[in-house]
Amino acid sequence: MTIKKGIAATVTGAALMLASPLIEEIEGVKYKPYKDIAGIWTVCHGITGKDVILGKEYTRRECDALLAKHMKVAADAVDKAVNVEIPLSMRAALYSFTFNAGTGAFRKSTMLKKINNGDLWGGCGELWNWTYYRNPKTGKKEKSRGLKNRRAVEYKYCVRDLNK
Repeated sequence: MTIKKGIAATVTGAALMLASPLIEEIEGVKYKPYKDIAGIWTVCHGITGKDVILGKEYTRRECDALLAKHMKVAADAVDKAVNVEIPLSMRAALYSFTFNAGTGAFRKSTMLKKINNGDLWGGCGELWNWTYYRNPKTGKKEKSRGLKNRRAVEYKYCVRDLNK
């Protein structure tokens, strides 16, 4: 492993250590699958997709393993897309956001464009535009108090170590 790759791995590991408890604080842990506000089957720390097995009761160990797996996907996407230096706390916030909104949403976001253009404050401010979900009953986008609360925590982390 080169020194540069070793440093990158250390930075990613440190940011993951910040992001994982952040996600657990925001999401909580639910051991049985449930439908979230958007009607998406979810389990554990907010895990969605093919890892959710309806009728299964997950253990803490399984939930932690799923969180690690999904966080790695989010972290890899953020680390690949961000091409400027950012503080660990901001990286942790971006991992949390990407874990929640998805890698495609992050890669296409104005947030990423602003960050890569050096506007770190503006990039963090873009979190506030991600507080909507599609109501499964009406098909319309609606503001979510839960997403607003989540973004408030992520924003706090995002700007925590930025120069004023």
